[in-house]
Amino acid sequence: MQCNPAIRKQRFHGSVSKLAILAVLAASLGACATKPNSNDITGSIQNPFRAPESDPRAETERLGQAYQARPADPETAIAYAQALRRSEQQAQAVAVLEQAALKNPKHKGLLGEYGRALAEVGRLQQALDVLSRAHTPDRPDWRILNAQGAIQDQLGNYKEARRYYQTALKMAPEEPAILSNLGLSYILSKDLKQAETTLRRAAANPRAEKRVRQNLALSLALQGKFDEAEKIAAGDLPPEEASANIAALRDMIRQQQQPRNIPRTQS
Repeated sequence: MQCNPAIRKQRFHGSVSKLAILAVLAASLGACATKPNSNDITGSIQNPFRAPESDPRAETERLGQAYQARPADPETAIAYAQALRRSEQQAQAVAVLEQAALKNPKHKGLLGEYGRALAEVGRLQQALDVLSRAHTPDRPDWRILNAQGAIQDQLGNYKEARRYYQTALKMAPEEPAILSNLGLSYILSKDLKQAETTLRRAAANPRAEKRVRQNLALSLALQGKFDEAEKIAAGDLPPEEASANIAALRDMIRQQQQPRNIPRTQS
């Protein structure tokens, strides 16, 4: 996840790069704005059913039994869906939240979880519709705005995404989760310098999570600043893993810089 030739912005255009950045952005949606079991939206809850056991399958099964006993209870549905998402069962989590939302159409926390789960499985337009009902204009939630911005970025609507981020920043100034997504938005639109500046602001915040620093490393590597990118990545990862990640990104960039063979018509 984040000899020093600069990578010109006009060279950053290949499909592999864009797919890679979209993968980072989707991960950011899951971790920065939508981490399961985090009290990150208006009306959301800490998981009251989660036990300290380390076996995720046992936890998921236990919460599944609680859900079967109380399928209409929004808190139980949220807890079960979060466990499903942690165990990589996103489609089932969506199904659980969909049924719960039908029974609790005005529960803001439930709608927030449902919208974010929809985004995780790629149902982006539906996710935007659900998230628009997870808060109101008179009581906006910066975490929902941040998630909406991330989805707009995945749809390629960068200007619209930044309007969400800027509104969220007015409510939560210098919040690293918002700045991190904003930085990724600049990467997607090939404004690498602005991305670096924004991600440095995010990473400088004491509350910044590991993913924020890895996004900064990504922005540096995309400009050819591999040594600094590796140094930042190594702050959170084992040195061998950080080195391997940057080396893989370097290879991807090098491949995209190579001229493509264009078939020529024989005369």
